[in-house]
Amino acid sequence: MVDGAPSRLVVLAGPTAVGKGTVSADVRAHHPEVWISVSATTRAPRPGEVDGVHYWFVSDEEFDRMVAEDELLEWAVVHKAARYGTPRKPVEEALAAGRPAMLEIDLQGARQVRQTMPGALFVFLAPPSWEELVRRLVGRGTESEEERERRLETARVELAAESEFDVTIVNREVHDAAEQLVTLMTLGIPSDTPMSEEA
Repeated sequence: MVDGAPSRLVVLAGPTAVGKGTVSADVRAHHPEVWISVSATTRAPRPGEVDGVHYWFVSDEEFDRMVAEDELLEWAVVHKAARYGTPRKPVEEALAAGRPAMLEIDLQGARQVRQTMPGALFVFLAPPSWEELVRRLVGRGTESEEERERRLETARVELAAESEFDVTIVNREVHDAAEQLVTLMTLGIPSDTPMSEEA
């Protein structure tokens, strides 16, 4: 990054259970220079999740206030249940400071960010196969049967949106996917070597 120059925002999205959070955690662990947005959500924390680290866990009333006061860069109702959103100010501050900056969000959120920040780089995180995505979702064991079915239904729609993105990274192995992502953030898309891989 050029000192003093705003950096380019990278938006990471993909189907539910593809491993966006795990890939983001790997980037956070190995690349402290990368700023990763923390989303606000109205859902309850999962075991081990920490407020302000994994998400900002807020009430419906607080989320309503953030929407009303235009404090969110994007927001959406996810899986027909909880709301998620990206606080605007920290993103703008990180970009102005020239830090490599990333949003890890869902498809609806990515579409909203494309409207407000069309210069961002949109990266689709894909599973190696549909069967592997189902295995990961079921294996996580954090959702009820009804919730799993809802997430699978959402995932089918999300997978069909891959063509809307600038580049695809296939999440075969978490650290490798994370390193590909950081390479994109720091070097951009190589002109002669597409990062997209066939699943």
